[in-house]
Amino acid sequence: MLKEKGILGNIGVQVVIAMCVGTLVGAMMGHSASMFAPLGSIFIHLIKMLVIPLVAVAIISGAAGLGSSHSAGKVGFATLGFFGLTSAVAVTLALFMGEVFEPGLGIDLTGVEGMFSNVYSDKGDLPSFWATVLGMIPTNVFQSLNEANILQILVFCLFFGIALSKLEQERRDPLINGVNSIVDAMVWMINVVMKIAPLGVFGLMADAVGTFGFSALMVVFKLFVVYVAAILIYGFVFYPLMIKAFSKTSPRKFLSVMKKPQAVALSTASSMATLPVTMEACEEELGVKNSTASFVLPLGATINMSGNAIYYGLVAIFFAQMFNVDLSMSAYVAIIVTSTLGAVGQAGVPGPSFLVVAVLLAAGIPIEGLPLLFALDRIFDMIRTALNITGDAACAVIIDDMVSKKADQVVEDKAQNA
Repeated sequence: MLKEKGILGNIGVQVVIAMCVGTLVGAMMGHSASMFAPLGSIFIHLIKMLVIPLVAVAIISGAAGLGSSHSAGKVGFATLGFFGLTSAVAVTLALFMGEVFEPGLGIDLTGVEGMFSNVYSDKGDLPSFWATVLGMIPTNVFQSLNEANILQILVFCLFFGIALSKLEQERRDPLINGVNSIVDAMVWMINVVMKIAPLGVFGLMADAVGTFGFSALMVVFKLFVVYVAAILIYGFVFYPLMIKAFSKTSPRKFLSVMKKPQAVALSTASSMATLPVTMEACEEELGVKNSTASFVLPLGATINMSGNAIYYGLVAIFFAQMFNVDLSMSAYVAIIVTSTLGAVGQAGVPGPSFLVVAVLLAAGIPIEGLPLLFALDRIFDMIRTALNITGDAACAVIIDDMVSKKADQVVEDKAQNA
């Protein structure tokens, strides 16, 4: 790998500069900044072109690598446990900060009542347990690939990768080597696409800021401030503490390496679109093994949404305070459970999140004020996505360290028994 020349030669720095310039241009030009939107669209389309095949082959490679080890089951359960636990802690933090800082009190709703609507009341249904399970199992994997149904792709590729690992070595190794070669080729393609990332990020930011501006922020300004504070606490305190407690990686190094993926996540508002960059950072700079990264990161980009959990919890508190709804202990439990399940079930793609409707309905909170948030959903989405991919990487680092310790223990036990 060639050594990058100067700080401006760093793609992460270029992306951050592009974000700042795009924000400035959007603020100055207003709606006219939408002329730059095609730059962002081209970048997003190129990323999306590569994400689904990369996820498929990476999951197969990771599952095949883990499937041949004794710790495969533990890795799977530990990963799912990490995602569930961190989402639950995230929404608990959101509820605590919402009660302490009270973002929904003292809001002047004059002039915005016309935005209230009950049209979203039928969008809060969470699927039943069995409907969710059945929905994860593809009846036609090629249709799942065509429709980009990430959960179905994950299930099939995990199953297929484990099946590969169970073949005889002489039949297994050429297939796995072939899959790994495809992964390497996909990563090369991603690196080429990332060369235009600053242009794409500039277009996305200019269009977003120019379209929505900052005036809409005033109605929910306090909510936004508390939300950003919760995200920062979780991303820069909670996850680094977990890294320090459960891995050998330096928290400072972890945060430094995550700057580039976080910048891409901020601009694209998509965990899936950021996945290639997150994988590269974890494998090349944090030393996470390919088998672990290929398993944990695509899974995390699909079901690990701590940022969403914080959003759901704070929005619930915000509207409860705005409409003077006294929440009981059962309502708090309903918010935590529904937010955690909703965060796990949220797809890693950008767009308005109607799962917050389910959270509000579960706690008996009016939903007619929800349109107040829609104009800013892109900004909320950008910020929570940066936290989501940080959680994915933290999990990969911790799980990889756990796998390494297990492997070292096996080697030590064999040496002692010899």
